[in-house]
Amino acid sequence: MAGELAGPLSHHRRWYPDVVQQVAPPKTFDLGPGYLEPALLPVDLLRQAYADALAEFGSAALSYGPNAGALPLRTLLADRLGPPCTPDHIMVTSGTSHALHLIAAVLFRRGDLVLVEQVGYDLGHAILSDSGLRLRAVPMDASGMVPEALDRELGAAGGSRTFVYLNPTFHNPTGILVPSARRRELIEVASRHEAMIVEDDAYAELALGRSGMPDSMAGLSGYRGVIRLGSFSKSLAPGLRLGWLAADPGTVARIQAHGVFDSGGSPNHLASLAVTTLLMNGSYDWHLNWLRSCLRARRDVLVDTLRAGLGEEFTFDRPGGGFFLWLNAEGGQDEQALLTSARDAGVIVNPGSRFGRTASPGIRLAFSFNSPRRLAAAAHRLAAAWNPTDRTHSCT
Repeated sequence: MAGELAGPLSHHRRWYPDVVQQVAPPKTFDLGPGYLEPALLPVDLLRQAYADALAEFGSAALSYGPNAGALPLRTLLADRLGPPCTPDHIMVTSGTSHALHLIAAVLFRRGDLVLVEQVGYDLGHAILSDSGLRLRAVPMDASGMVPEALDRELGAAGGSRTFVYLNPTFHNPTGILVPSARRRELIEVASRHEAMIVEDDAYAELALGRSGMPDSMAGLSGYRGVIRLGSFSKSLAPGLRLGWLAADPGTVARIQAHGVFDSGGSPNHLASLAVTTLLMNGSYDWHLNWLRSCLRARRDVLVDTLRAGLGEEFTFDRPGGGFFLWLNAEGGQDEQALLTSARDAGVIVNPGSRFGRTASPGIRLAFSFNSPRRLAAAAHRLAAAWNPTDRTHSCT
């Protein structure tokens, strides 16, 4: 059944501005959004999952859920995460954005300090800032946040309530995969200063290579001092508004005791049971493999076309997973000029300055929101716009 239901939409309806958050302007290639294009959203699979959830759980699927989330889903998630994680380590959320807001509201106070990556997820930073927390950037290198810099910043905090927020797996926006040794170093530094780490792992299931993945920071720490955030927005659909956090049971108990859960129960209870059926019958993993192959094809088209068309002053790596390619402009180019020429060519990109300060201009290109054909066309346009005297290439 999974093979029949997972995959592209059975119908392609327009995305109306009053129904979805963002619609690309006409006649443009939008490489900005960090989410899945319509053809990658599994409508038929989810339609069946909701029907299966109602058949399996009956009216209980339409009731309030327990504060921490439905036990069947938490049990399946704990099994996927592996020891020492148990259902008591898991809490269902409306996604990583919701989880960040809960952490700020329940575990910290206005004026507390958050140490974030020098270049990082800007919308996550906004959630924390809007919660009244102070943000301070920590330098990064090619392997992620620099432990020595984190040590200095935590030392300078002088014992004030502080936590570290980072995205170590297929980092947004750079695509970095922080290696195991660096993860252990960061955990050791934070532990020594008694600072909590919040590990945003929204892209952890979207590895596009063949090499092994490092353990999560939460797993490496035994869920002591690290809260891990996960989401089905990137692997299934953002409209589900479904994710989870994993932490030590005491921390989970504190968060689930918030009055919003006493009043409304767990978020998106029916959606959580629909995803439960996908995990139980194997459809989720089938879909995940299909999605990875689709993203891999899109990544490769974008990377290969840019490499053929851009000059040596632009450098980038082939990302090992996630949604994003990070382009460094090292030839003295002006970021605004790059954005303007791209826009004039009909391509929308995200400036690196949106995510933090960099030594040279950076550009984030999302390969998740367009088909391979459109990505190739967009990359050709960028190459022509940024290398106007360079050779031209035809689409293949």
